[in-house]
Amino acid sequence: MNPKQMRSPLRIAKGLGSAQSGTEHWILQRLTALALVPLSLYALAGFFQIVLTGGYAGAIAWLGTPIGAVFVLMFLLVGLRHAVLGLEVVIEDYIHKSSDKVALIFFVKFVAGAAALLGTLSLAKIYVGV
Repeated sequence: MNPKQMRSPLRIAKGLGSAQSGTEHWILQRLTALALVPLSLYALAGFFQIVLTGGYAGAIAWLGTPIGAVFVLMFLLVGLRHAVLGLEVVIEDYIHKSSDKVALIFFVKFVAGAAALLGTLSLAKIYVGV
């Protein structure tokens, strides 16, 4: 028997069922989590090096190097993407009103985009030395 024949007329009319979009979201969440492991370790090691040795001048010197700037930028962008993916799942699972769901997801993406832009511009300013 065809699985579509087993659905009730009400279920067909409401369009309930699999949205066929969860797999990509799930895989991307796992990939960003995996990428954050070495990036977090690098950022943490850099932070402790700065705290123990250089202070503000050490931080500027570390972020002024190509490797330091690139890895911190990757940490920032991958971390924000991972956070957005996680918050989307929480909003979709626990907010039931459609308009609230859309507004909250838009707000989360807007704030993350603004943080990514601000962080990228700040790192660029430190790296260039302006």
